[in-house]
Amino acid sequence: KIMIKALFISSGNSKSGISPIIKRQGESLNKQGVDLHYYTIKGKRFSGYLSNVSKLKKYIKQHQFNVIHAHYSLSAIAASLAGAKPLVVSLMGSDVKAKKWFRLFIWFFYKFFWRFTIVKSEDMKKSLRFQNLLVIPNGVDTEIFTPKNQTTCQNQLNWDKNKSHLLFAANSDRLVKNYELTQKAINKIGNQNTELHYLQNISHDDIPVYMNAADVIILTSVWEGSPNVIKEAMACNRPIVATNVGDIEWLFGDKKGHYLTSFEPEDVAQKITKALQFSETKKQTSGRKRLMALQLDSETITRKIIEVYQKVIGNK
Repeated sequence: KIMIKALFISSGNSKSGISPIIKRQGESLNKQGVDLHYYTIKGKRFSGYLSNVSKLKKYIKQHQFNVIHAHYSLSAIAASLAGAKPLVVSLMGSDVKAKKWFRLFIWFFYKFFWRFTIVKSEDMKKSLRFQNLLVIPNGVDTEIFTPKNQTTCQNQLNWDKNKSHLLFAANSDRLVKNYELTQKAINKIGNQNTELHYLQNISHDDIPVYMNAADVIILTSVWEGSPNVIKEAMACNRPIVATNVGDIEWLFGDKKGHYLTSFEPEDVAQKITKALQFSETKKQTSGRKRLMALQLDSETITRKIIEVYQKVIGNK
C-alpha cells in the first residue's frame, strides 16, 4: 500500500475559508488514511491567483507531496505555474461555463500540465469536449445527511408547524441560482400557508436540519455541474423541485417525489404544488436509496479518488 501525502489547493476567499464541499472531501480522504494538507489561495480574479504563485512554489518545495490536487481551474493554473507535480485537477462546474477564450486557456493547461482531470458530471464532460476526462462527482456524507424527524427539526428552527415550508437550497444573492424564478413561481401559487426559506449564512453543519424541516427543497439554477445540495436533499429523502440542469435528471432517475421543471414560472409553480401534495401524503421519497445505488456516498467516491492518486504515484 502506497503512503499518500497529498496537498489540496483551492480558493480561500469564502467566509469559511475552504469551500465546505472541498473540506468534506478532504475529511473523507483523511478518514481513509491519506495524509492530507491544505493550501488556500487568497485573492480574486486571475491577477489574485497569479500573485500567489511564488509563495505556493516555495511551499511545495518545502513539503514533499507525492500528489497535488487542485480544485477549480484558477487554482489549477496557479499550481501549474508553481511547478506542482504530479497534478490532479478537479473542475467543478463554473469552469465549464467560462468564456470561450478562458476555456481555451483551460485546455492548454489540461493538455500540457495536468496529469488527471476530474469533472463532476457527464454533462460537464460533453460541454468541455476534452479527451480522457474522469467523471467523479462529489460524494455525500450519508452519516450527516440522513432522514431526521421533521417536527423535531422544525422545533429546532422555530418554524410554524401550521405552515408548509419550502427551502430554496442556495444563497438567494447568487444570480446563477436564479432565486427570482422561485419567487415568481411562489407568487403564482399565491398560497398564504407556505413559507419560503433559503440557505444563506447558515453553517454547513446545520443544513441537514433545514432540509429535514422543509416539506419541499427547491433549486432553480440557470446551470449546475453536479449539485451537491440535490444529493444531500436526496440523502434526507426530501421531495425536490429542480430545473433540468447539470446531472439532476440522472440523479433523480424515476423516483417519485422528484420533479424536473423548465424555466417557466407556471411550470415551477405546478411542480411545487405537486411536490407539496406528495410531501403531505407520502412524507418521504426514496432518494437515499437511489443515491446509494448510484454509489454517490462519500466513502465510495473517496475510494475512487484514492485510486486516481495511486495511479498518479505509480506512473511517476
